Parts: sequence; C-alpha cells; structure tokens
Amino acid sequence: MAVLLGVLVALSYGAGDFLGGMGTRAQAVTTVVAASQASALVLLAVGVPLEGAPLGWDDVGLGALAGGVGVVGILLLYQSLATGTMGVVAPVTAVGAAVVPLVVGLATGERPGVLALIGAFVALGAVALVAGGESDSPEHAKAGRGSPLLLAVGAGIAFGLVFVLLSATDEGSGFWPLLGGRTVSVTLVGLWLLRSRTPLLPRPGTRLVVLGAGLLDVTANGLYLLAVREGLLSVVAVLSSLYPAATVVLARVVLGERLRPAQLAGLGLGLAGVTLIAAA
Repeated sequence: MAVLLGVLVALSYGAGDFLGGMGTRAQAVTTVVAASQASALVLLAVGVPLEGAPLGWDDVGLGALAGGVGVVGILLLYQSLATGTMGVVAPVTAVGAAVVPLVVGLATGERPGVLALIGAFVALGAVALVAGGESDSPEHAKAGRGSPLLLAVGAGIAFGLVFVLLSATDEGSGFWPLLGGRTVSVTLVGLWLLRSRTPLLPRPGTRLVVLGAGLLDVTANGLYLLAVREGLLSVVAVLSSLYPAATVVLARVVLGERLRPAQLAGLGLGLAGVTLIAAA
C-alpha cells in the first residue's frame, strides 16, 4: 500500500507543480502561492476536525515547522518554474527532495530490503536523467547558468526537509500536522503580500489553475502522510520524488516542451525503480 500511495503522491505533486508553474507565468509568484495555499487551508480547516483524530500540539508544531520550510520551497520552485524550463527545473528539485530523506532514513537506522534499496537508487537515477535530458538545449543552458537552477536546488532541499519533518509526526495525529503547516504557510505569505502590496487574488482566467495547484498540493501532502506511516521514509520519499515525471509529461502535452532521449530513458528507469520497490 505504501508503494501505491507513494506513486499517487508523485502524480499529485507533479500535476500541482505544473499548474503552479502555469499560474506564475501570468502573475507574481507570491500571489499564486498565497491563493493556492489559502484554498488548501480552507479544505483542511473544514475536513481535519471532522476526521476525529486527537489534537497533539507536538505534531502540530512539527507540521507548522514543515509548513514554514515548505512555503520557502514552493516560492523558490514557482519562481524557477516561471523563469526556467519546466522539464528541467522540476526534476532538479526532486533530486534534493529524494536525497535528503533517503540519507536521514538510512542514518537513523532504516534498513530497506535489497530490492527496495536498489529500486530507490534506480528511481533517484531516473530523476537525474530526466533533469539532464535537455542539456544541449538553449533553455537548459540558460537554466544551468542562471538563477532558475539554483532556485530549484534550494526548493529541493526544502521539500526534502518537509518530508523528514512530516514523517516524524505521530500516526494517531491524523492530518492535524497538515493544518498546522498550512496555517503557518498562509500566514507567512499573507504577511509578505501586505509588505510588498502584491495582489492577493489571482488574475481572471488563472483562478481555477491556481485553485487546482493548491488542492493537488494538499492532496499530495495527505497521501504522503498516509504513505510514510505505512512504509519507510527512505523508500516512500524517493517514490514521492518521482513527481517530475508528471510535470514533464504535462509540459510536453500542453506546452509542447521537447522530451529528449535521456528524459524518456529516465521515465522508463523510474518505472523500473517503482517495480523493484513494489516487488520487495
């Protein structure tokens, strides 16, 4: 079950990142982040208390910390998606998002089976292939020299830390950590909007896109919590970090971004990694 949930996390994150990147091409990054995060907060505020899980302040605190780190990652990611090539930027973030929890999980005593561990490293290699798949294109050259790539690296590290923090919450806390995290993220972005006098509402024509990005993001977070409570952090986080596959495919279908042979090989390698983990 943890493997299936991890794959669903990747699909949700990837689709959400694509929509978020589309939204930031028409307006300020902070506007997109604030609106998407607020839509998710409304959903959590209504649904979490109805779930009936006990409120544990330690877990809410971990969630709040994850929310603060996560909103920094989202700001970095959306800015890099707005200025770089989606098919390059998204996979680069996934490397950090996979490596950080993998290292933490192994360092804290997790010992996946041989097949699962091989599958995790195969999946990590798949992310690297997808990220390097446009190395000779003008867009990739621009991303490699300028700020989009650096922003993507920072976003990946932030997302990896979020994975680690959420995995430390108690299974009995339900989705309270997500509510704590989203409350902090919305507050931080709201304060930034007030300071910068950036519009709060997305532009007409992009509002459904931004709403979709927020709902997919919170769905991915919820699925991740369920997955990491069923399986190992070192495996689930790597599976979740395959989300660039969804972003790359959507960028190809919707925007016409070109997929090079290395990227196609990376998608195939990612499927092989998932298969190895599932067979473990």
